[in-house]
Amino acid sequence: METTYYDTPSGALSARHYTLRRRMENDLSVCTLKTPAGNLGRNEIEISCADIQAAIPRMTDAPADFQELVAEGLIAVCGAKFHRIAIMLKFQDCRLELALDSGVLTGGGKEIPLCEVEVELKSGSTESADIFALELATRYGLLPETKSKFRRALSLYKGEIV
Repeated sequence: METTYYDTPSGALSARHYTLRRRMENDLSVCTLKTPAGNLGRNEIEISCADIQAAIPRMTDAPADFQELVAEGLIAVCGAKFHRIAIMLKFQDCRLELALDSGVLTGGGKEIPLCEVEVELKSGSTESADIFALELATRYGLLPETKSKFRRALSLYKGEIV
């Protein structure tokens, strides 16, 4: 996978905790807008499109201020290049994707290693997904990462990680 994250030159998207990205996975290009939702959740709009600029007008379910914000223009601020091995599984009353990502995060002309196990709830109970993630972390001595790939790559871009 190769992901490029975008923001406006003024940083208006990240200031609102919006994440705009284009991800290439094998030969498929998907543009995604993630926005805050209640209880630390995220709303997600995905458009199959090869170009971020062409995808933006098709993001009709975006927050009301989104189109106005991106009118300022977009710049590529950071990214990630990684290999993913993933499986879908059922645990108690939920369906999960368990993924192993290995590669680099990029930003500001620098890169740092990326190696993480990700548990993503696809459907069902958040509580069950949390139990699974905790059991996995406990069994294998894994440490939770509270920042997304985007937030870590953005910190690299801003020079907060050296």
